[in-house]
Amino acid sequence: MLRFLLALALSAAALSSGAAPAFEDSMAQRTRACTICHGKEGRAGPDGYYPRIAGKPAGYLYNQLLNFRDGRRHYALMTRLLDPLSDAYLLEIANHFAGLDLPYAQPPRSALANAALERGQALAMQGDALRGLPACASCHGAALTGVLPNTPGLLGLPRDYLSAQMGAWRSGQRRAHAPDCMADIARRLGADDMQAVIGWIASQPVPAAAKPVAALAKPAPVACGSAALPAGRQAP
Repeated sequence: MLRFLLALALSAAALSSGAAPAFEDSMAQRTRACTICHGKEGRAGPDGYYPRIAGKPAGYLYNQLLNFRDGRRHYALMTRLLDPLSDAYLLEIANHFAGLDLPYAQPPRSALANAALERGQALAMQGDALRGLPACASCHGAALTGVLPNTPGLLGLPRDYLSAQMGAWRSGQRRAHAPDCMADIARRLGADDMQAVIGWIASQPVPAAAKPVAALAKPAPVACGSAALPAGRQAP
């Protein structure tokens, strides 16, 4: 299916340009079907709902590919693309996009009031101990750029995408391997706090040369489930 969609994409490009479609046997070429939605080289789609996948931790990308294929996340196009692919091939796709080191676009200015942005920053960086809400930075890294091998960065993601994913966790439309820490956190957040933290994160510029850190400075305050890698394989 992935090769079929790639062929369609190349054919469409050839028809529009009048040139014969070029083909090379590389992972960059095979994943052209992914970049139709996720943008050139996985830099993000233009509509705010297809997130950047370039440079995300390979373990995180692998988990999400499995989640779409196996029904823990629900998007029919992704499921159809991934359904015939093996765990080992999904890891190859994840490793390909994880290895891309590309610049980020500047984020749009937030329309939220300053008080809401300040509340969002406090939740993202300090959490709310009285409500049992850990800081986003306590799991996603002090700079919110992710932690190897499985925790994604949050900066550089569109507000609409972040809002849609938090809503999906609250409703059960998005799930992960147990313990599903993000579902629990999303259900504890009130609507105003959720939009505040999403609005603040989406408005923050990504620091230069931002990459996932190798490890957290101290253990994460919550346990999160993760898929096992294929036998004999490991994410970089």
